[in-house]
Amino acid sequence: MIEVKGLTRRYGSTLALDDVSFDVAAGEIVGFLGPNGAGKSTTMKILTGSLAPTSGSARVAGHDLASEPLAVRRKVGFMPEHVALYGDMGVAELLRFVAELKGTPAALQAGQVAQLLDRTGLSDVRHRLVGTLSHGYRKRVGLAQALIGEPEVLVLDEPTSGLDPHQIVEIRELIRSFRGTRTVLFSSHILSEVAAICERVLILDKGRLVTGEVAAGLAQDAPAASRNTVVLSWDGDREAVTRALALVTGVDNVIVTDQGAEVLIAGNPVEIRPRLVESVLAAGGRLQGLQDKGPSLEDLFLRLTGAGRDADGADGAEEARP
Repeated sequence: MIEVKGLTRRYGSTLALDDVSFDVAAGEIVGFLGPNGAGKSTTMKILTGSLAPTSGSARVAGHDLASEPLAVRRKVGFMPEHVALYGDMGVAELLRFVAELKGTPAALQAGQVAQLLDRTGLSDVRHRLVGTLSHGYRKRVGLAQALIGEPEVLVLDEPTSGLDPHQIVEIRELIRSFRGTRTVLFSSHILSEVAAICERVLILDKGRLVTGEVAAGLAQDAPAASRNTVVLSWDGDREAVTRALALVTGVDNVIVTDQGAEVLIAGNPVEIRPRLVESVLAAGGRLQGLQDKGPSLEDLFLRLTGAGRDADGADGAEEARP
């Protein structure tokens, strides 16, 4: 569904992408990882027809980007990290406008917009001006506009950045529901989030593709002692909360600390964290903090590549470009 061969992009003397090649199969959800400036956004802009490559080729949904750019755009829904939205338009009004731009038949526009408002949790704010929405709701509008027209391919650049935990779970489940029906290229800095959604990941470093692995395999590649540990702190009965945490499905052990507890889990932290929060509250505790204890994406990336980042990153020009 996505075929990339020898993709290269230069910004003057800066090499942002260096001979990148990969494939994404129909119905597959693939994570796109790498430090800031690695070339992820540049690749996504090229695949959505927003930026021309210096050399190389790409085919999306059976169409060549160079010779059939409009055909590609009709097949792709794109959500950039910073979505440009008209703040003086209502949410439903904006989505209808996007539907018109994408050529959705007039008879289908109202039904499609109503469905997307429901699926992305925007029904309650459908008449509000986009400019008055919170960051989380604007991100939802950005995702909804990408879904207009029932695109076969979705390219999502940091779709959960800046969202609260409840919003992250909702968007994650929506994206995961596309498996087998739409092809998704999904960029994120949150490794556990990618592992919960994606079947495979692609990792870029300094414009080059480093590796493509099964997402679960990457998580297992991390040190066992820290990979599946969640650190909690709370106010309230220490003993009661500790007992409640130990009873949560997926918890292997609870280690009491001065601040709270370290919970060792057998599973994905993204899925088990909500259960831990519920158990703290049910036991009468007031949650003060919760975080994963383990390597960050950057730590894992450095270990895989065996090299550090330059102070001024190889493709820093990418972040400064519109």
